[in-house]
Amino acid sequence: MEFLLSNLVNPALDWGLKVLDAPAVRAVIFGTSIGGHIFVDVLLLLVIIYLLSQKSYKPPKRPLTENEIDELCDEWVPESLIPPITEEMTYQAPVLESAAGPHAIINGKEVINFASANYLGLIGHEKLLESCTSALEKYGVGSCGPRGFYGTIDVHLDCEARLAKFLGTHDSILYSFGLSTMFSAIPAFCKKGDIVVVDEGVHWAIQNGLQLSKGTIVNFKHNDMNSLQNTLERITFENKRAKKLRRYIVVEAIYQNSGQIAPLDEIVRLKEKYRFRVLLDESNSFGVLGRSGRGLTEYCGVPVEKIDIITAAMGHALATEGGFCTGSARVIDHQRLSSSGYVFSASLPPYLASAAITAIDVLEENPGLLKKLTANVALLLKELSGIPGLLIASSPESPVVFLRLERSTGSMKDDQQLLEDIAARVLNEDSLLVVVSKKIST
Repeated sequence: MEFLLSNLVNPALDWGLKVLDAPAVRAVIFGTSIGGHIFVDVLLLLVIIYLLSQKSYKPPKRPLTENEIDELCDEWVPESLIPPITEEMTYQAPVLESAAGPHAIINGKEVINFASANYLGLIGHEKLLESCTSALEKYGVGSCGPRGFYGTIDVHLDCEARLAKFLGTHDSILYSFGLSTMFSAIPAFCKKGDIVVVDEGVHWAIQNGLQLSKGTIVNFKHNDMNSLQNTLERITFENKRAKKLRRYIVVEAIYQNSGQIAPLDEIVRLKEKYRFRVLLDESNSFGVLGRSGRGLTEYCGVPVEKIDIITAAMGHALATEGGFCTGSARVIDHQRLSSSGYVFSASLPPYLASAAITAIDVLEENPGLLKKLTANVALLLKELSGIPGLLIASSPESPVVFLRLERSTGSMKDDQQLLEDIAARVLNEDSLLVVVSKKIST
């Protein structure tokens, strides 16, 4: 078949070329002989130019009739502003009707509160209440302005100095909300193109801060130092530009999603070996770990100056609100100009800063608080260790205690539902308030 087509097409093409080159189809223009195929090409070019110069055809305009408008309106389906509402979204957490102390009121019934981060029992402490009352009488409730625009009050400076003195750092900076500390401090230092090596188990505020930074995010396995070392080694030796980029390691002291304690001494060793900077979040360890409650650095025996950036929320052990970042004077001064949460947000209400100062004073004056916390955690772990079907997933010294299913149902959704059913049952039958993590620890 192909041979037959070839025998038909080739002679036809040869005949066409002979016709176009024949003397009869040649033209003489200004004394120059032009072949027939050139004449045809020019003619086609003129036709194309003519067609392109013509206005495209448009159907005559006419207004839509009322019926057509009604039909279009009936067919139009607007795109939803929000995703579909799932059953999980409709879940309502128990509402407290009292202070979030060791005992709380829910639906008119007193329950034992295991869901609060009130590690030292400072909620409702007499000295904190007196401090807040005095500050309210002197300063009022809010500051009504950011720190750089008439929002700085003397108690803010006192609180920053008190935090720095307690932790042994050069300076500190206050934020008006605990989560905004990570939202703002991380993007203030990590920019587009920077490499950020982060534990895959960090809490949501750190994840959000990393997204805002637009840096190159590289995860390592949760609290796995072998995985961290392999990641740092791969980045250092495989990326030729790595030494010219800013490089960070981001970890939590006590992970909010697992209750595990980070091995800071090993992290610092790897940091110095591969020349990375460390950003450490001490939200759940500040006022908890260490001989005097100074956090993971004291607990692991690591000099605080070896940690480049330390952040923490004050809504846990200190029983107040807000957050802070502490470190060298250069680290703090940079945030006063470049941290969005500090520059653009109203400053921390003065009475909360006053409460934070008092809470640190109470902690230093009562070292027995830490011993009591350690004893309470040990007693709780002892009692929980015998529950069939559940295993303790958190570190023994951590006040954030996690239980997980000994055997999975095979579905993460079913595991979550089973844990929520257990939490609801112990609340209704045993008056115990516990929280189910949305991210199941492994």
